[in-house]
Amino acid sequence: MVNRDQLEGKWKQVRGKVKEQWGKLTDDDLDQIAGKGEQLAGKIQEKYGVARSAADEQVDRFLNGCDC
Repeated sequence: MVNRDQLEGKWKQVRGKVKEQWGKLTDDDLDQIAGKGEQLAGKIQEKYGVARSAADEQVDRFLNGCDC
């Protein structure tokens, strides 16, 4: 399990799983995010047209289920 604080340090490991989970995120998006949980939620909000709270929930669920 990874929390948002640990995400940046494990970004290289987690990046591929993020791409699988949210396929609309481009490599450029992932480069910009660079492991920052808040930016990940923001990009999900932007690309998928969901509320920020929903994007935050998606990120938290993903990180809680991640075996990274």
